[in-house]
Amino acid sequence: MSNGNSITIVGNVTRDPELRFTSSGQATATFGIAVNRRWQNRQSQQWEEATSFFDVVCWREMAENASESLTKGARVIVTGRLEQRNWETQEGEKRSKVEIIADEIGPSLRWATAQIVRNERKGFGMDTGEVPIAAPVGEPARGAYSYEEEPF
Repeated sequence: MSNGNSITIVGNVTRDPELRFTSSGQATATFGIAVNRRWQNRQSQQWEEATSFFDVVCWREMAENASESLTKGARVIVTGRLEQRNWETQEGEKRSKVEIIADEIGPSLRWATAQIVRNERKGFGMDTGEVPIAAPVGEPARGAYSYEEEPF
């Protein structure tokens, strides 16, 4: 991303993705992710920890794949952009929220294994064999994955 508004986080899913559809039928899924940070306090030599919580939004095929693949506790890598959403409550109070709009979501393989299951690709004239210019050689790597946590 060239606009400078790119973020990559690694953390644990805090709630199963919630899949919804817009009035036009477009899939969207939201889920939470917790990112832990641990450091040693130089004065006390004690380890300290802080957790940040983020809401992640994904759209279209990624939303459907995320809702089928992710479960609470899964460790994932999310790359996307930050976007602020503003709204007004029924009581007239103004609210805002910063969300991560996901461009890519994948399993973290640090303490787990994953098996990639490719979905049939929609659009891009796939029935004619046409693929988008940005697609890798061979089958496009778009699909769901299964996630198994390894004990440690």
